[in-house]
Amino acid sequence: MTAIPPARMRFRAPGAGTFSGMTVTEAPATTDEQQISDLLDDLLEKFPPTSTEARVFLGEQFDRGLAWVHFPVGHGGLGLNPKLQKTINERVFGAGGPNAGYRNPIGYGMTGPTVAVWGSEEQKTRYLRPLFTGEEIWAQLFSEPGSGSDFAGLSSRGVRDGDEWVVNGQKVWTTLAHLSKWGLLVVRTNPEAVKHAGLTAFVVDMQDPTVDIRPLRQMTGEAEFNEVYFTDTRVPDSERLGEPGDGWRVSLTTLMNERVSIGGSIPGKGSGTIGHLVKAWQDLPDEQKDAATLDEVMKLWSRAEVLRLTNIRANQNRKLGDPGPEGSIGKMASADLNKDIYAKAVDLLGAEGMLYGSYEMVRPETAMGYDTLQKAFLRSRANSIEGGTTEVMKNILGERVLGLPGDVRVDRDVPWSQVPRN
Repeated sequence: MTAIPPARMRFRAPGAGTFSGMTVTEAPATTDEQQISDLLDDLLEKFPPTSTEARVFLGEQFDRGLAWVHFPVGHGGLGLNPKLQKTINERVFGAGGPNAGYRNPIGYGMTGPTVAVWGSEEQKTRYLRPLFTGEEIWAQLFSEPGSGSDFAGLSSRGVRDGDEWVVNGQKVWTTLAHLSKWGLLVVRTNPEAVKHAGLTAFVVDMQDPTVDIRPLRQMTGEAEFNEVYFTDTRVPDSERLGEPGDGWRVSLTTLMNERVSIGGSIPGKGSGTIGHLVKAWQDLPDEQKDAATLDEVMKLWSRAEVLRLTNIRANQNRKLGDPGPEGSIGKMASADLNKDIYAKAVDLLGAEGMLYGSYEMVRPETAMGYDTLQKAFLRSRANSIEGGTTEVMKNILGERVLGLPGDVRVDRDVPWSQVPRN
């Protein structure tokens, strides 16, 4: 990505004067765009990203309010329109700066925004800066073996004991749990309430000795996912997010940000995932570049461009920094598109597409990474499952966007303790 010039600013004269007989009056001294531009100039000048340690650079970016620009002042933001974050990211990345989302994807894209909305002042002060710098990796502890798509049906329990909660249960598909210092945990604290009302969210110490993290090996050979067991894990009540029973509402904040984080990216035209396919086409010998194959590549390019433009429109409509159900559109569309793109890319490789390398089990330092088209093909199979299955996304879009009748739910008004389970 190349650097772009500072955001265009309104005309600002040094003072009142005349030009061709017309009076020129001084415009407002600052605008939001000017403020961002000045802060970026100062950051990039004092801390050149190519020669500054990533942790230090990201800390300085946070302190200037350029981490999440719509967050409150003092907590990594400036309370400005979230659309300005695009300008910040383009300038930082264009200058060779580090990407906080790559270093800590769950923290940056999902749990950070949740702490900003639901956390106490003490929690925001304690957690957001080291989360952004990557000094403390975060995990999201939602899914369970018996409640994946039906997240509200989870069975992990939290029982209050004075100023603490005692947690027991199992979570699954927990990305980067093996590297995490903190986790966003949702457990059932009131089994006599209906399933959505009996949940509570906490920040939990992933390095507590009562937390057992076990790898889940994927077909890539890696284990970026994990299953996590809690056995009498004690969580201080001060680490609660929201009130007891607010867990479902807290989780919606996380999930809406997750879907935008996964499916709402806005790469440059022709870049990103589709760029990998285009390169694979360009690398083919001329005798293999037939018109039929080019037509298939161009159809995928067109789908990628439609998704890119759709995400731009959704991003412009997202005024308050709290994504709505429209984030499910990008999540659903990108999952199917990624799978189709990498399937075609591997097809272009011919017999070479069958050569993967080593399936040796590795616990990676990052999530969703790949270094070959073959690995990208295998990893993309998970896109339609992680962050909410495509089937769940269709239900959300049908009910909450299109206004269609809801799915049949026989347990909506039944206390969780009375719902039959296997």
